[in-house]
Amino acid sequence: MMRRPVDTGDPDRLYTVTGGRSRADDDFDLVTLVVSESEPTAGMQSEHARILDLCRHPTAVVEVAAELKLPITVVRILLGDLLAMGRITARHPRAAQSLASLPDSALLKEVLHGLRNL
Repeated sequence: MMRRPVDTGDPDRLYTVTGGRSRADDDFDLVTLVVSESEPTAGMQSEHARILDLCRHPTAVVEVAAELKLPITVVRILLGDLLAMGRITARHPRAAQSLASLPDSALLKEVLHGLRNL
């Protein structure tokens, strides 16, 4: 079975969408949740308006890219624009907790034993 190449879009269109920028801020990873803080306005770039519509509820960056059918790098550039304008907020996934803050394994075994006895 032959695999189809991933469609990354027309390079001219992507250049226009990003205003020629090719580097995105590192503020957004694939699972960062994005939430709109305002409605789209008249004259706004169509991709920005579409992102604001998509992100009325928390939406992961990877989902935004899939809905827009644009490469992640392009979406991250667009999200950076909206963040700078104060039109979105980004909720980063919580960092992994340190081992010291995790429950003691002996306590977890006692809870498991108690649950089995129910």
